[in-house]
Amino acid sequence: MTILYGHEHRALQDEHDSRRLADLWQQMLIHGELAPEEQGFIASRDYFFLSTVDASGWPTVSYKGGAPGFVRVLDARTLAFPGYDGNGMFLSAGNIAENAKVGLLFIDFETPHRLRVQGEGEIVREGELVESFVGAAYAVKVRITDAFVNCGRYIHKMSRVETSRHVPTEDGQPLAEWKRIDAVQPHLPERDKAPAAQAGELTIEQYGEKVVAGTT
Repeated sequence: MTILYGHEHRALQDEHDSRRLADLWQQMLIHGELAPEEQGFIASRDYFFLSTVDASGWPTVSYKGGAPGFVRVLDARTLAFPGYDGNGMFLSAGNIAENAKVGLLFIDFETPHRLRVQGEGEIVREGELVESFVGAAYAVKVRITDAFVNCGRYIHKMSRVETSRHVPTEDGQPLAEWKRIDAVQPHLPERDKAPAAQAGELTIEQYGEKVVAGTT
């Protein structure tokens, strides 16, 4: 388990008379191995939020989605998830390669319930793990340092939404509509140029109309 509280944490805790409570939560809730029910919760999720930090210390948070179970519990201290086709910036993956520290937030908006996981990530570029994820360009393996359930009282309750049609399957993956934008096509990776050209060009205005209509 990592050291959670530094000087400024303690100063704020003392300011709000919550040091005793903070110490209690650290003792009762925070652990380095996933309990069986936490493993099951993660395996049931079809999305999570990933926080990473770049070489300069700037954080970013991204949404990661897939079919239920796309985040795998390899063991009580290790998770893995696929890196799917993206926008080519590799912000999260590049950050992990540069600075291994990551945070993962798993939420159920129906219950509601949430689980926080912190650890060190590793980019896996090839091999059995990558091949085991349909449509993955790479995989991320996370060695867990801390996990804990967070109070769900401020989570807005929402019904389950439809799975994105872009989640890779054994049958393939639909072309991302933004790859059809005329100003983007010359800059696409070679593997995407022919499919994008075949699908037909879009102006940025036409793409914007599809975004508004929810057909992307």
